[in-house]
Amino acid sequence: MTATSLAAPAAPPAAAPASATLLRPGFKGFPHGHAPVAREHIGSLGWNALDGRLPLPLALLKREALEHNLAWMQAFVRERGIELAPHGKTTMSQELFRRQLDAGAWGLTFATVTQLAMGVAAGARRALIANQVLGDEDLAGIQALLAAHDGLRVVFLVDSSTQLALIEAWFAARPGSVPFEVMLEVGVEGGRCGCRTHAEATALARALHASAAVRLAGIECYEGLGARGRSDTDAPYAAALMDRVDAVAALCAAEDLFDTDEVLMSAGGSAIFDLVAGRLRPALGRPVRGLLRSGCYLTHDHGNYRRMLARVGERCGLHDTLQPALEVWAHVQSCPEPCLAILSAGRRDLSFDIEMPIPFARAARGTTVAGGVPGSWHVTGLNDQHAYLRWDAADAAAAPVVGERVGLGISHPCTTFDKWHWMPVVDNDYRVVDAVTMQF
Repeated sequence: MTATSLAAPAAPPAAAPASATLLRPGFKGFPHGHAPVAREHIGSLGWNALDGRLPLPLALLKREALEHNLAWMQAFVRERGIELAPHGKTTMSQELFRRQLDAGAWGLTFATVTQLAMGVAAGARRALIANQVLGDEDLAGIQALLAAHDGLRVVFLVDSSTQLALIEAWFAARPGSVPFEVMLEVGVEGGRCGCRTHAEATALARALHASAAVRLAGIECYEGLGARGRSDTDAPYAAALMDRVDAVAALCAAEDLFDTDEVLMSAGGSAIFDLVAGRLRPALGRPVRGLLRSGCYLTHDHGNYRRMLARVGERCGLHDTLQPALEVWAHVQSCPEPCLAILSAGRRDLSFDIEMPIPFARAARGTTVAGGVPGSWHVTGLNDQHAYLRWDAADAAAAPVVGERVGLGISHPCTTFDKWHWMPVVDNDYRVVDAVTMQF
């Protein structure tokens, strides 16, 4: 199949409603000469991500892998009697939020009030802010959202009496405000936020219960920063953290410090979530709802999380696992010396915070069929717009050529999504069937 010419701009298949999200030239990966198109109409245009009509670099999502991952994680939490509140910061995509909620997520997790507002606009009515909220504007933003949306529930984290004092001062100055729902965060030495000692946590729990500005709804922690991908170290590390969480929760239950009928217990990144999932429903003498906050499961990846999930599979005896759904395709634009090709994607296009992108597929110019790559292909460095692809001399006969396309897997999806306005959703033959947008 030959590449389609871009010389004749195509019109959108139907007039876009005023409220539609318009994709347009100027967005990376959108055809330069094409008229703006409502996102909802992308799947009807007959595009293929490898037919030459979509300019590279191009980040895309594989539909079948997304659907598999949505079902896989919902089954995982259901089998353990807990629920999913996936972290929205991974994608910041309202269309993907909707898919997660429709698949059965209890709610969504966010890091900021700005992210929360976008999630509420997407339809979320239960939300965790897995972060400390203390600024006046953010506290006001939560109150405004609660007032504007009947049935909305927002819970955020508290880890110090200083933070509580700031919340109380704001609350006291604004009669008529409703108390904030909060969870006490238990932290780890050298990590991010969270109480470091049991004494600190229990003192704070008593202060939260005594405060008119907040209602203590549960206990939270985050285990992901300590994950190493080795069960012999990850398992005892996670167990020790959850022992501390259990001890704080037990004290709160014994002293009747929880201010809600149901206690929320939450943990879970995307690396060793299996090691905390079974600890999120302790016996506290009252209803407990365990909430796992994994976010990267939706797209998974070709690197770090693929390795981490291999260990999860070993620990849980799983015969099936998550599938990588996020890919970035680039041109081979130069082969300036032996065993080196320069690709047309760089730091502005894909993740590099954990490791370099991973070449996994190639497609010759003029075809929509992707094939595998030699095992020695690897990316050794990135510039803003370029990647350095190298290979062993023994694979010289299979060297890439200028004009060829290379598919790159990523390691850690969060920092790829924030580099794009939109991504096409494609089937396994790379036919464009839908699209999602990002709002970072």
